[in-house]
Amino acid sequence: MPEPFEEALRQRLEAVRAQGLWRALRPVAGRSGAVLETGDDRLVSFAGNDYLGFSQHPAVLEAAARAVHDWGAGSAASRLISGSLGVHHQLEATLAEFLRTEAALGFATGHAAATGVIPALVGPGDAVIVDRLVHACCVDAARLSGAKLRVFRHNDLEDLDRILRWASGLPRDDAGGPRVLVVTEGVFSMDGDCAPLAGLVELKERHGAWLMLDEAHSTGVLGPEGRGLAAALGLGERIEVRMGTLGKALGASGGFIAGSRALVDLLVNRARSFIFSTAPVPAAAAAATAALELMITRDGEEARQRLRSVSADGARVVTRAFPEPSGAAVSEGSFGHILPVHVGYEAAATALADRLRAAGVWVPAIRYPTVARGSARLRLTFSAAHTEADLHSLEQALNRASIQTPPTPF
Repeated sequence: MPEPFEEALRQRLEAVRAQGLWRALRPVAGRSGAVLETGDDRLVSFAGNDYLGFSQHPAVLEAAARAVHDWGAGSAASRLISGSLGVHHQLEATLAEFLRTEAALGFATGHAAATGVIPALVGPGDAVIVDRLVHACCVDAARLSGAKLRVFRHNDLEDLDRILRWASGLPRDDAGGPRVLVVTEGVFSMDGDCAPLAGLVELKERHGAWLMLDEAHSTGVLGPEGRGLAAALGLGERIEVRMGTLGKALGASGGFIAGSRALVDLLVNRARSFIFSTAPVPAAAAAATAALELMITRDGEEARQRLRSVSADGARVVTRAFPEPSGAAVSEGSFGHILPVHVGYEAAATALADRLRAAGVWVPAIRYPTVARGSARLRLTFSAAHTEADLHSLEQALNRASIQTPPTPF
């Protein structure tokens, strides 16, 4: 006889606890700047992705409120039924202009963007080759596509070249396949380092593959006017698929795909996460549009400069607490707005995060399955919204947490 449902769940939850992987939702009652109110506590957060502080910018808030008044709280239908509102089209036109692409398409989430585009581009008989550290949504999407999934060592061009040579030997079909899609990130979300984009572009062109670049953590932060890593290196026109999020530096919510007009037209017809989803709420689209418009203004440039300064100061604070290079390292070529502190064991990372929270600072413990087993870490993210007082609170919390030795190096 099958075991009772609740008993089966209880046993699985006990296994999660035993592995040091227990997670629980922590309600946030209010937010001001980088300070979160959680019950009776006020915690300085180094856990969010609001890199430019735009989620609380007056122009972004005003645009969201105006959209609610003009369009309502929801979109009422999917885009292909009756939910393709003017506010969505304005966002997509602004995105395409900002990224210098022919077109763009918005999705309800970044995860939906990935799971929409990859299965629309490739399928059984094709190949998807992903960097080992790409976001889980890209791995999920590759599996959904039915294509052969291969993983190359993180930022290792030689390993990618080897797999691309393997892919070139896949059986041909009547449609001219197989199609080969390489997937990487501009700035990697858990390590803060950048992809070797010039080398990736050269390799995919040499082997006749396509490249999808996820700029979730580089849009708004890197490149001229925050246009991302591809723009910083002048490679935008040589990348087939540009993916990003509206919920990080842009301070709103949602995801997008940008590229050629043909790419967007294909997604409108083939991306299931677009076709079968109610359209994103109008307020989010309007807020993202306002944030994009801010990017090219003095406010945008000042926010990026502030982020650079805060990230550099924050790295110095953390490095004083973890003096070994293996403890906390800022990746070359990045703003340092994502700073991992490698711990190793899951339980140790959780205990360290708990001590910091007790000292008034919220820094998440990142554990399996977000990162590999045994590679747990603290992940600090910095924002233009952080003040000198916030960084002082971080330093005090690190001291009060009685951290005397650096975490276990990898």
